[in-house]
Amino acid sequence: MIWVSILQEQYTARMNIITQVSSQKGITDSKITISERYLNITLTRENNITTGKIYKQVIERERQGDYLGKTVQVVPHITGAIQDWIERVARVPVDETNEEPDLCIIELGGTVGDIESAPFIEALRQLKRKAKKENFLQIHVSLVPVVGEQKTKPTQQAIKDVRSAGLSPDLIACRCEQPLEKSTTEKIAFHCEVEPDQVLAVHNVSSTYHVPLLLEQQGLKNQLRDILRLDKLTQSPSLIKKGNQIWHAWTSLTSSQDHAYQSVTIAL
Repeated sequence: MIWVSILQEQYTARMNIITQVSSQKGITDSKITISERYLNITLTRENNITTGKIYKQVIERERQGDYLGKTVQVVPHITGAIQDWIERVARVPVDETNEEPDLCIIELGGTVGDIESAPFIEALRQLKRKAKKENFLQIHVSLVPVVGEQKTKPTQQAIKDVRSAGLSPDLIACRCEQPLEKSTTEKIAFHCEVEPDQVLAVHNVSSTYHVPLLLEQQGLKNQLRDILRLDKLTQSPSLIKKGNQIWHAWTSLTSSQDHAYQSVTIAL
């Protein structure tokens, strides 16, 4: 199994919780249903991990005697439960092929250093060590604010903090209002010890459907292939054909939106 971890920094103490009902009638984060639409897959409530779910599972196992009377601790019991949950759910088929997925994408939200996310970050550190380098890739999403100019200090500090927690990002995705300037990219690469092509600019676009095209233009596909050695995976011609058809349909849909010049008013 190949793991892609996306650590998304939050820069506000205000919490906006948007929930959706999954196909199994479970209340989950809205990103679950967004992922379903984008990737044309079917996810369940199990794909949404929360602190409450993990602690409930560990407490129940402790009451059943699964830990043989040992003192239950955050490490290794909570972090182990997080890893077990991820590995179990990652092997569940999510599309019509009914095959075990080759790759699992994990989104870890929160801010490095906060007590709430500490067990999850430690769990991913352990998972990375277990999976080995060629089977684990981390993308760190960070904000590049504009205060007269594009500021890189928040990203530098975020990378420093996440490295102190034991994770070292392979790619840095920078959220910004405008495309990153060359000097900004070079500065982030220099201070964060990555190559300039490992710094991805995820600037504002007209719709979210443009984001995959934006990342493809910056060589994300090649980065993933090289770091995770995806060329070694055996892919059937039918899946390759299906992937090309999906990409063609996606680009066609996105380009057609760019030529929509008229607006309409819809009453609900």
